[in-house]
Amino acid sequence: MTRVRKTAEAREKDLKLAIFRIERGRAHTKATKINFTTVALEAGVSASLIHNCHPDIAEQIRNKTGRSSREQRDVKQNELKEEKIKNKQLLSDLKEAQAMIANLASINETLLIRVRTLEAAAAAGNVRTFPRAPLKNS
Repeated sequence: MTRVRKTAEAREKDLKLAIFRIERGRAHTKATKINFTTVALEAGVSASLIHNCHPDIAEQIRNKTGRSSREQRDVKQNELKEEKIKNKQLLSDLKEAQAMIANLASINETLLIRVRTLEAAAAAGNVRTFPRAPLKNS
């Protein structure tokens, strides 16, 4: 006994009718929710056939479940753009902070050398320290 294959148009019609029956609550398989598995079972095909051979039906199922691939892609692209902008801002903040740290480290090292010099001079015993006159604000 040989099986006769259905044409793509006939399968597409079966898939559309399966979606229609599930939406109206008249499915032969007692399916109540639309998804790839229930539509495939109702139409008597595999879910992979819907994905691989009938992308328009797959998109229709995604739209009915609220997960359009185009919408998802657009949302993800917008999120990615926003995150790239945030990343760029954070990287510039990081470079700024690193420059400030390098500057402060240089100042700190200079002050440490100065303190060591003054402590050594004061510890020698032959140096007198005078009170320092206040700096004039100019």
